[in-house]
Amino acid sequence: MKGQLLVVEDDSDIAEMLRMYFDGQGYQVDVVSNGADALASTHQNIPNLIILDIILPDMDGYTICQELRSRPRTSHIPIIFLTQKDERSDRISGLELGADDYITKPFDIEELRLRVQNAIRRAERDTVVDPRTGLPTGQEIKAQLSQLLNADRWALLDCRITEFEGYTDIYSFVAGDEVLAGTANLLRQVLSEHKREEDFIGHAGSGNFIVISTSDIASTLAQEIKERFNESVKDYYSKDDRKRGYMMPPEGTGMTTPLMKMTVGIISSEGVTFTDLRELTEAALEARLKDSQED
Repeated sequence: MKGQLLVVEDDSDIAEMLRMYFDGQGYQVDVVSNGADALASTHQNIPNLIILDIILPDMDGYTICQELRSRPRTSHIPIIFLTQKDERSDRISGLELGADDYITKPFDIEELRLRVQNAIRRAERDTVVDPRTGLPTGQEIKAQLSQLLNADRWALLDCRITEFEGYTDIYSFVAGDEVLAGTANLLRQVLSEHKREEDFIGHAGSGNFIVISTSDIASTLAQEIKERFNESVKDYYSKDDRKRGYMMPPEGTGMTTPLMKMTVGIISSEGVTFTDLRELTEAALEARLKDSQED
């Protein structure tokens, strides 16, 4: 799959044409016809790119773009405006709000395909998102963590899949990518069920994820994330490994490897002040190591 697209278009003919075309190009395509459904959809699943019509029945595309850019979880998503407007001022307005591109109707579908492809590649090249999970990474995570230094009432959940490298050594990196994608979806689902649309989720690399939330719910989120991961992760193993409770290397050679589990360290702004990112991340690591020892 090349990526997940969200098409926000109230013209059913255009919407269906885009769905069929990009589905045929290897993308997973979700289609909604209004702004409210667009915002709701991004609470559940973070797409790799949004094709956004400006004129919609309930709100304009500018408002949707502004709302998405204001949320930590969706601020990184590339957005291409699709509209009948062709005035220079309209294009500038969209770009000023953070849109990545702008194409007017009627449009060349091949040109739109290339713009979609290039926007997703730019996002991946700039390490804005990890293509395996669709989550922010790299500099975007650093930017979010930097904001915590001058904020209050926050909590940082440092999540790690233990034995992830051992799993990929035995089951392959492709299987490992499936674990990462599944973990990203699990984190989104937990936050969505608790109506935590403003919280941030990032993929810090390999089996490491972070969640930025608030201190009042951090412990609840951490416990639920661990319990649900430790239960669902069994589906990634063979029947024999599940029954044994550990992984056997090929042909039984070498040492056995424990099954993966999730550990979560929690730090917050309560009663402590962090002066720089290194101090903050070291505290998060220490909390995670403590959690792994307690388990």
